Amino acid sequence: MCDMDIKTKERLIKLAEEEIPIHKHFGLKVEIVEKDFIKVRVPFRKDLVGDIRTNHWHGGIIATILDSVGGAIGIANFNSSEDKLSTIDLRVDYLRFADGNDLVFEGKLVRMGNRIMVTKMKAFQEDVLVAEGKGVYNFIRA
Repeated sequence: MCDMDIKTKERLIKLAEEEIPIHKHFGLKVEIVEKDFIKVRVPFRKDLVGDIRTNHWHGGIIATILDSVGGAIGIANFNSSEDKLSTIDLRVDYLRFADGNDLVFEGKLVRMGNRIMVTKMKAFQEDVLVAEGKGVYNFIRA
């Protein structure tokens, strides 16, 4: 993993947890952040359920958080607040149901090009892989 100074880490954690509205809504908490890796936890809540009969997480919520985790790696690699990032493609494979417990998401940088960034993301529940994804992002330096 690439090292990052503590001030930058603190700024990125505050951004991820408090300033990005959807992350704040989900209650996302950063556990690890580096330039090439991030790990976050999202607590289970009843309003994130997709199937009320079984109390399973909504797949769209999982996809949204996987996309956010991939994008967070891009933000960790910004050189300026004027840098820009947008999702080009997101692929998600759902491997098993995510029941009524917290989810842990990890994202890893695969490739950082001049304009394209590729990440791989995973969602775990109690160390069991429930979903994995690949994100391709348009990365524009100011």
